[in-house]
Amino acid sequence: MEHPILFISVILDWIGLPVPHGPIGATFLEKLCEPYMTYSWLVMAFLFVVPKLTLGNLELVPGTGQNFWEALISGLFEFIAEQLGREKAKVFFPIFATFFLYTVIANMIGLLPGFMSPTSSLNVTMAMTIMVWLMHHFLGFRYHGWKYYKHFTGPIPLIAPFMMVLELISNVARLLSLSMRLFGNILAKETLLAVLFMLAGAFFAPLPILALGVLVSLIQAVVFVLLAIIYCAGAMEPAH
Repeated sequence: MEHPILFISVILDWIGLPVPHGPIGATFLEKLCEPYMTYSWLVMAFLFVVPKLTLGNLELVPGTGQNFWEALISGLFEFIAEQLGREKAKVFFPIFATFFLYTVIANMIGLLPGFMSPTSSLNVTMAMTIMVWLMHHFLGFRYHGWKYYKHFTGPIPLIAPFMMVLELISNVARLLSLSMRLFGNILAKETLLAVLFMLAGAFFAPLPILALGVLVSLIQAVVFVLLAIIYCAGAMEPAH
């Protein structure tokens, strides 16, 4: 959901790049300046710069910033280890932690006036879902080879063709369910906030929805990562 005035638009206009509002055309440069792209870059820049500023040099007696990141990273690792086991969690922690941190910041940035959540665009959530979808099938073939097909046939040979069709439909549907869930919830949050700001002004009336928006942002990031972990764990397990 785009705000009437976006923070990034001021910067794009200042440096002479296309401001992505209205019929600006469809050139490659203009597509790169779409709000969901520019705010994705802003989120990524935040994830690079803020840890560097708050961590500094790692110390034996950690300060406030180091304590925060140690608590967050250890909590994320334990969460992933509960689903995959500690050995696999060590391997897959970087990608799932990246998914979580990007998603939660991308969800929350839209709560600030003049900003938007990149995850309120289906382009972003679908791209993330495609990465998860391809990764869990790659892991299935990596762990089982061509016997990975047994995940789709079921335990009874007689009904294997029927099960294959159902499992393929169910598996492809993950592309829609995982992407639409995140996109729909964040878009609804931003739409509701925009309506409240227009009706009640930027004062106290939208505060309860802002608090709810923080909760929704956290929950949707956890749900997305949890489902991604479950899909990958299921692909790595033997077929039942």
